Amino acid sequence: MTGFGRGVAESSSKKITVEVKSLNSKQLDLFMRIPPYFREMEIEARRAAAEILERGKAEMAVQVEHIAPIDTLKLNIGALEGYKAQIEEMKSTLALPEPADWYSTLLRLPEVWQAKGEEIAEEDTKALLDAERQALDHLTEFRMQEGKKLYTFFVEKIENIRSLLAKVEPFEKSRVEKIRQRLEEQLASLRGVDYDKGRLEQELIFYIEKLDVSEEKLRLTSHLDYFLATLGPDDDCRPESGQGKKLGFISQEMGREINTLGSKSNNADMQKIVVEMKDELEQIKEQVLNVL
Repeated sequence: MTGFGRGVAESSSKKITVEVKSLNSKQLDLFMRIPPYFREMEIEARRAAAEILERGKAEMAVQVEHIAPIDTLKLNIGALEGYKAQIEEMKSTLALPEPADWYSTLLRLPEVWQAKGEEIAEEDTKALLDAERQALDHLTEFRMQEGKKLYTFFVEKIENIRSLLAKVEPFEKSRVEKIRQRLEEQLASLRGVDYDKGRLEQELIFYIEKLDVSEEKLRLTSHLDYFLATLGPDDDCRPESGQGKKLGFISQEMGREINTLGSKSNNADMQKIVVEMKDELEQIKEQVLNVL
């Protein structure tokens, strides 16, 4: 959900630039910097941004450059007074020299020019929304490019886990025989102790069943398939809204099966494979945060 977009539009009196950037976040957290002239447009602009952004910690900045003849503008004397007072205080506190040209210094500061009249012109409203739409479209395009990279990454990691899971099977068969052999050797070392071999066989079967990982393998395979199905086709890379959270939940379920597989492995080689699967899954979990 990371991205950046920029849009520019003009009315007869203003050039409006909108920049939008977003980072990862579980919910939508949108911060807007908008000039006072457009303050009444903030709710509409925020609503339009929320529809596109959906999730992420986002910041949208609106800049206005006046391009109209000077008779359509007026100076914001109050803002100029405030700026001058703060500059003089800074000069005194930091022992800095006075500006060589107060006019050029003050007139370059934001919001010192105001349009005459309090109502927002309709063409200015349209220009603001057009610039915002451009910025959001560019951000969406950026996200799509990142999404294609993430898609390839997820497929690779899922297939890595699938390959590691296939490596478990040879150790499953050999470990059963090793368990049986070890128990028989331990019993044989107990001299003078008689035991029921039939009962021993039953206990062995019960013990081995507790260590059986067939169900965990089956469920993990199902989760791997479900993860890929949720991603959607590779020519899309834009799944339905909220799929990022769904992929996160699937990843958690995959983790549970891998953990259970590790606890039942009772074999050093199998445990090494489980560690590798956990590493692959951890990388998936980190990048799932980037998905809407």
